[in-house]
Amino acid sequence: MPLTDSDLETWKAFLNAHDRITRRINADLAARDLPDLTVYDALWALRTGEGGRRRMGELGDSVVLSRTAIVRLVDRLEAAGLARREPVLEDRRGAYVAITPEGKAMLKKMWPVYSAGIERLFAAHATRSMGAALNRMAR
Repeated sequence: MPLTDSDLETWKAFLNAHDRITRRINADLAARDLPDLTVYDALWALRTGEGGRRRMGELGDSVVLSRTAIVRLVDRLEAAGLARREPVLEDRRGAYVAITPEGKAMLKKMWPVYSAGIERLFAAHATRSMGAALNRMAR
């Protein structure tokens, strides 16, 4: 079945809404001298990983970044003291990335700003049927 103009308009609206909402939340974070959402998402992925860590590739999949981009992000997290690399004993070429206590503290500092943005810019306009549809699409 070919796409309709309505389908394409809905797709464009979804992409634009995501872009505008994340830009506004990033601006809110920057105004409080906090890192951007990519850092939050990476730290959250690490915190929720087994033992507070994930392998590099798994982290990249969690935050939807290329191999090159995830290496740069982990470099930034390490430089800021928010995460550290750990060797994978059974795979000398592999590495884990583990969240540090400072990384956990940063998540706690960022969450009030992030959650306020979600509430103000998304939740106030979302509907149950919209949430159900997005969940179906994410499967």
